[in-house]
Amino acid sequence: MSAPENRHWENRYWWSNDGLRLHYRDYSGREDRPPIVCLPGLTRNARDFEDLAARLSPEWRVIAVDLRGRGESAYAKDPMTYVPLTYVQDIEALLGELAVPSFIAFGTSLGGIVTMLLAGTAREKIAGALLNDVGPEIETAGLSRIRTYVGKSNTWPTWMHAARAIAEANGDVYPHYEIEDWLAMAKRLYRLNSAGRIVLDYDMKIAEPFRVPGNEAGPDMWRALEQLKEVPVLILRGGRSDVLGARTAERMAAALDDAELVTVTGVGHTPALDEPEAAEAIDRLLGRIPREPTTV
Repeated sequence: MSAPENRHWENRYWWSNDGLRLHYRDYSGREDRPPIVCLPGLTRNARDFEDLAARLSPEWRVIAVDLRGRGESAYAKDPMTYVPLTYVQDIEALLGELAVPSFIAFGTSLGGIVTMLLAGTAREKIAGALLNDVGPEIETAGLSRIRTYVGKSNTWPTWMHAARAIAEANGDVYPHYEIEDWLAMAKRLYRLNSAGRIVLDYDMKIAEPFRVPGNEAGPDMWRALEQLKEVPVLILRGGRSDVLGARTAERMAAALDDAELVTVTGVGHTPALDEPEAAEAIDRLLGRIPREPTTV
C-alpha cells in the first residue's frame, strides 16, 4: 500500500484566530474544479491522506490539513481549544485565506464531525462531502476504546518497534495488513524526536477535553448533517467499525437527498481510503461534483 510517487505538493501555513501557526500540504491540481480539503481524525495528521492525494492530483487540488496540535501545526496554549467548534473556526480561517469559491470536504472520524459543523457555517461553499466512518451518533464501544489510548504517550527505539506496537493494537481494525503496511502507518502516526526516539506526532493534551464531565454533549449533529442535504455526499463505513453503527449510517443516507452509503468490508475504524470499494466510491462522488467552482 505504498503511495505512488508524487512530489506535487508544498508545505503551506495559515494563522488561527488565537495566533497559532497551522500547517497544510497543498497538492497541485486543476483550477476548474473545487479543491478537496482533507480533515484527519483525532490523533492523525495530513500524512494520512498522502496515498489519496497522490492518486487524485493533479486532476484535483488536494489540501491535507494538520489540525492544531498535530503534525506540523502549533500546539494550543489552552488545551480546552482542542474541540470541534475551534477546529471549525481554524478551517474557516484557512478557507478565507485560500479564497476559493467552493470546496469538497473529505472528513475522517473527527474530520467528519468538523465537516458536518462546517456545513452549518459555510454551506454555500461545500460542493460535496465524504464522511469517513463517522456520523451524528458515535457508538459507545468506539468512544470508550478511543478514550483508552488518546493522550497516552509511548516511545520506541526503532520504526519496527513502533510498527509492531501499532499492529498489536489495531490488528482487529486492519486484519489483512502485513508488516510493510504497519510500517507505513507508523510513519504517518509517529515522528522522530530530538532524542532519537519514535514518538506520537500530536499534543498529548488533546485528551483533556474528554476528561471534563458532561463534555460529550455538543451541538445537535443530526441538525448539522441536514445542512448537507442537497449536496453530493459519500458515507463510508468500515464493516467492522465500532464508531459508526450500521443503523446510524443508514439513517444518515436516508436523511440526505444525494448520498451514497458504502460499507468497506473487513475494515474497522477507519477505512484508509485506498481500499477498492472506497476508491471506487470516491471516484463516483467526484464524478457528481460540478467541474466549474460554484460562485458565491
